Amino acid sequence: MTVVTTGPVADLVAGLGDAVVTDVDTMIAYTRDQALLSPSGQPIAVVRARTVDDVVTTLQTAYRYKIPVVTRGAGTGLAGGANALEGCIVLSTEKMNRILEIDEQSRTATVEPGVINGDLATAAVERGLWYVPDPGSRAISTIGGNLATNAGGPCCAKYGVTGDHVARIKAVLADGRIIHTGAATRKNVAGLNLTQLLVGSEGTLAVIVEATMRLRRKPAHASTVVAAFADPVQAVDAVMAIQNVADPSLVELMDHNTITAVNDMTQMGLDESAGALLLIQCDGEAAEAETDRIAEACRSCAATELFVTTDPVESDGLMQARRVALTALERCGSTLLDDLAVPVPRLPHMLDAISRIADRHHLFVGTFGHAADGNLHPTIVFDAADPDASDRAYRAFDEMVTRCLALGGSITGEHGVGDLKRNYLETMVGTRERVLMGQIKAVFDPTGILNPGRAI
Repeated sequence: MTVVTTGPVADLVAGLGDAVVTDVDTMIAYTRDQALLSPSGQPIAVVRARTVDDVVTTLQTAYRYKIPVVTRGAGTGLAGGANALEGCIVLSTEKMNRILEIDEQSRTATVEPGVINGDLATAAVERGLWYVPDPGSRAISTIGGNLATNAGGPCCAKYGVTGDHVARIKAVLADGRIIHTGAATRKNVAGLNLTQLLVGSEGTLAVIVEATMRLRRKPAHASTVVAAFADPVQAVDAVMAIQNVADPSLVELMDHNTITAVNDMTQMGLDESAGALLLIQCDGEAAEAETDRIAEACRSCAATELFVTTDPVESDGLMQARRVALTALERCGSTLLDDLAVPVPRLPHMLDAISRIADRHHLFVGTFGHAADGNLHPTIVFDAADPDASDRAYRAFDEMVTRCLALGGSITGEHGVGDLKRNYLETMVGTRERVLMGQIKAVFDPTGILNPGRAI
């Protein structure tokens, strides 16, 4: 066996020691995110960074040798944005997982990028505070990954996405220089907003190594409504009616196929005769009054079944049905998960298109998502070992995205562009605008080594 004594891997090992992984079998776990049908390559090394200095050394080495760097957190992404590129360095920040400070007076938490979202939420609760952003993967996804994709979740309609809760970011540029963006203050309009440029940039501009996230006081009261409808259009009619009478913290939708899949997995006893189910929560002092108005709005839109509770245990149990939707559909076969956002009034058109596309291509599609902000996740279930089924799945996916754009929607509401949706980006944002994005990337990353070919 020949020992490599020169070159980028040798330099990484010399500077970082056992933080560098080159064993092919070990590296397999770091080559893909959850977009299993997006391509991936073989990295020359994986760096499991433990400190900011490890990140700096990695990027300085990559910059010197002009080697691509793909940064990854927990690998829970759904757009292929953290899949390894052939010959790249995978930079994992999962071991940078310390909560550095929770400042109760300023209501902020300063964390390393590898901190799990749910762990931060738990630590905040222990201080009587609340970390709001709640992606479905919060139990396993990291704050760094959430920032990289500007992750959303059920609470987005009322409380916003991850980017709405970040105060400051510390990041490392492609050549190893460290930058700081944002401010500890509640208001800050000094200069260009570099913080929000980094949020959602999917590792193409810099590597986030520290973030200060804003916390809130959690409302003391909450109330939950579950409403069943004969078809999804009636459920969307109810969503529109609800917006006129209340300000819910979340409004989640599951279609018939998703309901049956969840029932098969959990035996929860959801109404399988329903064409769609809405799970709605309100919080704050007026929560019960709001849910009373919501229940009436659902009745006026022909709800076939209604259940209302203020019990937190019951509420959490009901929300579990929505949280396991993807897992339940994954038990039915290979999945190709979409992430489409349309203006809320156009949800019926998008839902109708999804149904027609599924029928035309003879596919099982379960649709769930955040109805209050128009963000749907139609999930195509198919046999990936069957070339014909795979081809039909990809064509259906393409038609869904195309229809979403025709309805004035976005190709991604919270999962990011990654590799999966890059071909649709120019249609979405415009040619000049995409060129401008590339020029901005070149300022941050002049040699183009940070996650090249992804996101923009």
